[in-house]
Amino acid sequence: MPTEARTVQRTYLALTLLTTLAASFIWGINTLFLLDAGLSNTEAFAANAFFTVGQVIFEVPTGVVADTRGRRFSFMLGAGTFLLSTLLYLLMWNVNAPFLGWALASILLGLGFTFFSGATEAWLVDALKATGFTGNLESVFGRAQVVGGVAMLTGSVLGGVVAQLTDLGVPYIVRAAMLGVTLGIAWWFMHDLGFTPERGVSPTTAVRNVVNGAVDGGLRNPPVRWLMLAAPFTVGVGFYAFYALQPYLLELWGDPNAYSIAGLAAAIIAGAQILGGLLVPVARRLFTRRTHALILGGVLNVILVALLGWVPSFWLAIILLASWAMVFAIEAPMRQAFINGLIPSEQRATVLSFDSLMGSAGGVLAQPALGRTADLFGYPASYVAAAAIQAVAVPFAVLARRENASSDPITPDAADEEEAAAEELSA
Repeated sequence: MPTEARTVQRTYLALTLLTTLAASFIWGINTLFLLDAGLSNTEAFAANAFFTVGQVIFEVPTGVVADTRGRRFSFMLGAGTFLLSTLLYLLMWNVNAPFLGWALASILLGLGFTFFSGATEAWLVDALKATGFTGNLESVFGRAQVVGGVAMLTGSVLGGVVAQLTDLGVPYIVRAAMLGVTLGIAWWFMHDLGFTPERGVSPTTAVRNVVNGAVDGGLRNPPVRWLMLAAPFTVGVGFYAFYALQPYLLELWGDPNAYSIAGLAAAIIAGAQILGGLLVPVARRLFTRRTHALILGGVLNVILVALLGWVPSFWLAIILLASWAMVFAIEAPMRQAFINGLIPSEQRATVLSFDSLMGSAGGVLAQPALGRTADLFGYPASYVAAAAIQAVAVPFAVLARRENASSDPITPDAADEEEAAAEELSA
């Protein structure tokens, strides 16, 4: 592999590590932080909802920024916005700010995340092509899954420990410091390779060109469109399934105050993400097409989520949770490689941002609906309902398979061939 391509991969993994670590550092104590700031339970969860609203509003506009001004510029703008909104959270905690301030800060936090989404992945794919990378994208995305899982597990645990030893505000200071380091790494190592921003035309013309191209490369591109239409159902269910697991596991355990048990959800998801990322090369050899893996993964997730609602056993629920998370972790790199192989470089960040928007929109709609189901009929019924919603995504994966997209076949790369040769020799 060319040295430049290795540098690109290492930069991408370092940025994934730092951004995930910074994000997850407050996951274990964020609700406690909001309550300690004087918010009620309703206000605390409403503040979190405004974060998702911010993602939905700004997802596509920030993708346009990445495609018109540059992916590096978008990433650094996201890291800076993320850092400032974190410090704003800390300030409002100290002054017991009113709910309106938290809502605006949460929207700003969502804006920061949208500058990351699309831009980072688009930068990676174009930079790898420009530096002569001959491997498969799944291997890179799989390593990112592993790194992200390690960062998530480490951050969520350490954040709680730091808060326990100090106070609830210190994890936010640590997060801001990590984002400062992230900005420095992006400035030094992240350059727009294989992509030239449209800086020679007026902003209006550049935006119009990118949006039109994104529509052509996204919604008017049938195989990409089908997976985009599936995203609201898979991501929406994923959001709910993750956040509802904490109270559901406590219910199955039989002790509403066993907070360490509730923390198992994040730890299991992180562990499954690590294992799933490691298994991606194995999964590549089991399928001839990426859509085959997506269809099978979609069916398995429907079954696993439904079983989560049926089993009365805590330990069986843990096994099902780990299996569900691992299937998701294996699917994600396959899906990323499939979509990126069909998107023009000039509109890549915008199309990926629109794809992320579709998933976030599903989360906005599915979470309150399934939460209401849990209030009326209990958590088991809500998971069965979630499985039914998840099932809607499977036909879209089938439609994507029928398009015979150029990025669908899984072809062995140099690394696969070397590994196969080594296995033959050992045999």
